[in-house]
Amino acid sequence: MAIPASPVSAANAYANVGRLGTGADPSSLAKSPGAATDGPDFSAILKDVMHAVSASGAKADAQTQSVALGKANMVDVVTAVAESETAIATLVSVRDKVIAAYQDILKMPI
Repeated sequence: MAIPASPVSAANAYANVGRLGTGADPSSLAKSPGAATDGPDFSAILKDVMHAVSASGAKADAQTQSVALGKANMVDVVTAVAESETAIATLVSVRDKVIAAYQDILKMPI
């Protein structure tokens, strides 16, 4: 059974994802397709998010190993695992929304 994530860890995960796209200019959304944008491209943001989720999992693994060796507090392990779980759930949710949007675009009449 999964440990429910706290609102604080969920907020931290969303804040981390939100910080990745802060370089984008909101006016760039109105540009024509194919026009160059000044902000980061989607693949760069996706790569950063994947690295952040991977780092969160690595932190949880390191905390788990530390508690097994008696060098860490159990609260730190639970917190790291909850943050990792929230980051993965957020990533899966965003992935599902992107796939749904892509499928909606494919259904549009030409």
